Amino acid sequence: MGIVFNYIDPVAFNLGPLSVRWYGIIIAVGILLGYFVAQRALVKAGLHKDTLVDIIFYSALFGFIAARIYFVIFQWPYYAENPSEIIKIWHGGIAIHGGLIGGFIAGVIVCKVKNLNPFQIGDIVAPSIILAQGIGRWGNFMNHEAHGGSVSRAFLEQLHLPNFIIENMYINGQYYHPTFLYESIWDVAGFIILVNIRKYLKLGETFFFYLT
Repeated sequence: MGIVFNYIDPVAFNLGPLSVRWYGIIIAVGILLGYFVAQRALVKAGLHKDTLVDIIFYSALFGFIAARIYFVIFQWPYYAENPSEIIKIWHGGIAIHGGLIGGFIAGVIVCKVKNLNPFQIGDIVAPSIILAQGIGRWGNFMNHEAHGGSVSRAFLEQLHLPNFIIENMYINGQYYHPTFLYESIWDVAGFIILVNIRKYLKLGETFFFYLT
């Protein structure tokens, strides 16, 4: 009996010529959930409820730009031959690590401009960042990217994974490690740990625990 693959299309829907991808939707969900988690911590810290608005806006904006630049750099052979594709973000192609770098730099700058303690803000947003990362990894899954080395289907079945994950780890004729899932679980575990230990930590330590 043949295997039936339930392939997930990276494109959620189309708005005219614009393709809205699952990756972008999932990243947006991660940012929103992270915002609400950070907002609760912000109120507990006695800071104004609007403190995070500018930080998140500029961090998200410059994080998005940096995520695209990061992706283009690591796919440069392709973009060197197709330079017009560099700005066509609707064709897909952003990298979480680039987004984190850009968002971090923007966040520090906003803190300095608004005379906020970047270590205090870092402690507040660190759990939210790692939670958003864990959610964002599912965007990689939808894009069929950021997987690990090749494995057999039998290996994946031994992990007792849902069929939709196993079937979508079949990429270009080969099964792969669901690295996105490993990292997502790790990130969510990190989130749970951080929100439970930060009340025992000194200023800046929650953020540095996140970095490690």
